[in-house]
Amino acid sequence: MTGTPNTSSTGSSSPVRAQTKISVSDPKIMVNLLGAKDEILRLIERSLDSDVHVRGNEITITGDPADNATAERLFSELIELIEKGETLTVDAVRRTLAMLEANTTERPAEVLTLNILSRRGRTIRPKTLGQKRYVDAIDQNTIVFGIGPAGTGKTYLAMAKAVQALQAKQISRIILTRPAVEAGERLGFLPGTLTEKIDPYLRPLYDALHDMLDPESIPRLMAAGTIEVAPLAYMRGRTLNDAFIILDEAQNTTPEQMKMFLTRLGFGAKIVVTGDVTQVDLPGGTSSGLKVVREILHDVEDVHFAELSSSDVVRHRLVAEIVDAYARYDVAQEQQAAQSVHAVPGRAASGGRSSGRRR
Repeated sequence: MTGTPNTSSTGSSSPVRAQTKISVSDPKIMVNLLGAKDEILRLIERSLDSDVHVRGNEITITGDPADNATAERLFSELIELIEKGETLTVDAVRRTLAMLEANTTERPAEVLTLNILSRRGRTIRPKTLGQKRYVDAIDQNTIVFGIGPAGTGKTYLAMAKAVQALQAKQISRIILTRPAVEAGERLGFLPGTLTEKIDPYLRPLYDALHDMLDPESIPRLMAAGTIEVAPLAYMRGRTLNDAFIILDEAQNTTPEQMKMFLTRLGFGAKIVVTGDVTQVDLPGGTSSGLKVVREILHDVEDVHFAELSSSDVVRHRLVAEIVDAYARYDVAQEQQAAQSVHAVPGRAASGGRSSGRRR
């Protein structure tokens, strides 16, 4: 890619209009850059303040110099993504734009090409800056808490890092666990064997494993104890050495369960705890261990709290909007509740026995 800036003005009172030309030598890159039926080009045109015109292998950007610089950066990042073997998508363009607008220190092309696992032509990698920082934190810390709404890849990326560590022989086993909250950790009233009773609560973990490993190898690894999937109650009394341990749905642990789990940590082990503090299913009045642990461990070295948000949601775009809508609703409900609390003393003060003379 080559860029050539050119500045011109139509009059003394008119804003300066700069023009930058970008030449793309490889026609295959240009085809990918435009997208099917020019859908990517149209998205870029709608998203930028500068005018964009494509003719042959040349892209002409016209507008305010600062806007042109942003546009040139965008094209540079997108071209680098293509050169690294990526097939450009509308979603990748949106995420690249979001990172450029946030003026992050990490380059979008570096974030979106960080490979964690590859299997049968499919690669697992972070898709947002928040996810990339979460993955980096797992590399750099012994205990990591991944906290954020549904669809942000908290558990999926943690499991990918666990499989990566197993394949690199950094650990000898993977342990995946969840609290069986809906059955209150008392599964006796459910029909079937114990395995059949707990299976519904652990099924999402099995599904993720099937994405990352050959399905035929999973039963063998589980039979050998290399991979263990079990409810949280099974962790009590154990010391887990040389293991990558993931606690999923941690918002549904009590403070006592969270302490029990974290103290299972053995030598050569790593723990990742994931959860969404806005979706606590514990019985009324029970504190969430995930909410409490942040206050307890916030200043402990080698423990990291990674915060993911709606901007890190990688499911359907509506999921991010739903998350934001619920967050606004929760804030409004809290404000309304606070106003109601303040109103009660005022009503009592206006009359009645509580305001009478002391006897």
